[in-house]
Amino acid sequence: MLLHRIQLDLRCREARRDLADPYQLHATLCRAFSPPDRKCPEGEILWRLEPETSDEGSPRILVQSRTIPEWDGIGVKGWLAKADPPLDLKTRLNLDSLRIGQHFRFRLRANPCVTRNGKRLGLLKTADQEQWLVRKGERHGFALTYLNGFNLSDSPSQRIDVRISQEQMLRGKQHTGNGLRIFSVLYNGILTVIDAEKFKIALQSGIGHGKVLGLGLLSVAPTV
Repeated sequence: MLLHRIQLDLRCREARRDLADPYQLHATLCRAFSPPDRKCPEGEILWRLEPETSDEGSPRILVQSRTIPEWDGIGVKGWLAKADPPLDLKTRLNLDSLRIGQHFRFRLRANPCVTRNGKRLGLLKTADQEQWLVRKGERHGFALTYLNGFNLSDSPSQRIDVRISQEQMLRGKQHTGNGLRIFSVLYNGILTVIDAEKFKIALQSGIGHGKVLGLGLLSVAPTV
């Protein structure tokens, strides 16, 4: 499991196009991980456009992959401004020794949603967005800290110690011409591991819907 930090060059027309269409950006990134005549394997990459830019104003993207990319395979001159050496997350996070009770800072851009009458609807209220993440944590082996020491057994309306920002509707267009729309938010906070195996799977596979639009990548760093 490798993590790549890359920057795009805004002087490149194709880079600007991709930044305006996350579905197209996903397709472009996939070309670095598979030959042009083959579809990118499902689950090969997770990625996220970061809110921070470089000192030069270049957009930053985190890409998590199973294999080493060939960035020249993207085939667009000037698209990539910089690519840092990949990080081995298994070693960096010491995943073989992951244990219950460990704390990590985390960031997750995700699609908090609910399905009603067969339609997936974004959750617009902060409390609903928080409880969506609580449920995902229970499913994926981590817990969140409640403000004022409360938890759901005390009151379902208690707030978790997580910062939510960048609420936005992502829009993309598939190669067939069909449009895509998905609601997203950015979560930042601290989590506690409650099931090491489930947590490792979440790190590898991501959380929630919209992975082809840059959602679902759970990135973590040990707390100091």
